[in-house]
Amino acid sequence: MSDAEAETEAESAVEFGDWTDETLTLLRALRAPHRRSRAGQIGYTVYCFVMIGLTWGGLFSLGLFTNASMGANYTADGPRLLAALPSAVCALSLGLILVVSRDALWRGPVVAPRATVDWLLMQPVRPAPLLRPWFWVSAVIAVVPGVVAAVGASVAVALTDRVHFLSALGWALIGGICVPLIATACGVAVERSPRVARYLRRASPVLALLVLLLAAQSVLAVMGHRATGLERAELWSGPWGWGGLAGLSPTTAALPGGWIAAVLLVVVTLAAVAAAHWAAGSVPLGSLRLRARTAAGVAAALRTAELRSARMVLSQAEQKGRKVRLRIPPPQRPWLIVPWRDLTALLRAPSRFGRAVLFAAPALLLATPAANARGADRVLLTALAVALAYLGVAQLAEPVRVEADDPRRAGWSPYPYAKLMLRHGAVPLIASVLLLAAGAAVASALGASAAVWLAPAAALPLTGAAMVNACRGPSRQELMYTPQGAGGIGPFLFLAWYAAGPLTTVPALAFALDTKAPEAVLWCLVIAGVLGYWTYQRALKLSGRHRPKD
Repeated sequence: MSDAEAETEAESAVEFGDWTDETLTLLRALRAPHRRSRAGQIGYTVYCFVMIGLTWGGLFSLGLFTNASMGANYTADGPRLLAALPSAVCALSLGLILVVSRDALWRGPVVAPRATVDWLLMQPVRPAPLLRPWFWVSAVIAVVPGVVAAVGASVAVALTDRVHFLSALGWALIGGICVPLIATACGVAVERSPRVARYLRRASPVLALLVLLLAAQSVLAVMGHRATGLERAELWSGPWGWGGLAGLSPTTAALPGGWIAAVLLVVVTLAAVAAAHWAAGSVPLGSLRLRARTAAGVAAALRTAELRSARMVLSQAEQKGRKVRLRIPPPQRPWLIVPWRDLTALLRAPSRFGRAVLFAAPALLLATPAANARGADRVLLTALAVALAYLGVAQLAEPVRVEADDPRRAGWSPYPYAKLMLRHGAVPLIASVLLLAAGAAVASALGASAAVWLAPAAALPLTGAAMVNACRGPSRQELMYTPQGAGGIGPFLFLAWYAAGPLTTVPALAFALDTKAPEAVLWCLVIAGVLGYWTYQRALKLSGRHRPKD
């Protein structure tokens, strides 16, 4: 039965009789034992999170306030924090709205179980009483990180700007509560309307770029390059900035109209939540069914530690909009067939380039602080930059992972499987070098250190690390359950196998890039050669595992 026929049948059933109240009463009675057990589990989870937050965050903050009352001065970092807040708050708020809205493309704020979608909603019951509680559960969950962020920001502002903590917290909670609720309401709109979902897919690259630019602006503000007029325009541009205006109100960097922004944010939030409450009861049954099955598939993959399978389920669910059909002329030489296929695949998935830029940009921004640091801080900042750069380069290695998912798919190739996998590294390697070279040029024009020009050389070992990870083969969950004499180190063994490429490459590159430029380039070439050989050996084992027996 199709989704349209199912919805028509459900509507007809409601017309012939409404059994919603009776059904809910019966379900409450039948689910009472399970509901009490579930409430205990949720209460215990909340208790653990609260205790962890109070132990790590509360005691640490209390110690800082105690030191401040005894004469410790934390105001040296106050001006830089206040300079970073306007664009940082806009970036975080807009990023949160984008992430929650994108989440609604495959899951959504209205996350009903499969039993409710596949069976209960097909009965003569009204959908609104069954769906709206799930919306409110998602709204409450979304508010929690907002409250935590507001508390952390209040502690920082109170210590560095000598502001009363309760005053700072009260103003910060306005944005910490309202922005997540607005993001949840936007998610309901995406889940309910295919048209809104199409608009979101088209606007996502632009919004992601805006978030990236706002984050870069925040970093530049910390470095002393502020654009005050642009910051005010961003703060007043929408709900993503009004929370920042309200949060700055009790500080020395307060801007005029903070209370007006707070009132506007509260009013818009109430209107958005009311509209989302109404819309949550009319989400199409086909949309609910698709999201319930996708969420179940992702949960099943995560329970078995099949992260690749979970990612593939998500990509299939999110690629329901307009597909990119770019074509490039086929090559005239046989040895260009593999690069041509890989380049075609990447051009038809432009979101991968966007994600690569999102990870590579902060990596390049960290080049200057890492070059100016000394000792352990220098190595740690370099390692963080290398890790972010790896995440960006790994986005471009999807053709390698697709070929490694099933070695039997390579039966068309005249090359041995291991050599074919090395040929698949050409396009990711060239694309990564060009991406990091272009990013280094932009960062250098903005005043970054000359160390940023080591990024194109680092693209070689980073691509090798991505290829090593792609050739790891089927998931080895047995590593997590193998008895160990030293204790439960199974999860760490599984992590070491699953992320062997980056776990070995990131520390090695962090120390290699800490040397002089010629030596760093030489070390990059050496590490890339080792990783290429490792990829070849892994590909040989992978092809032997799938070789048919005589």
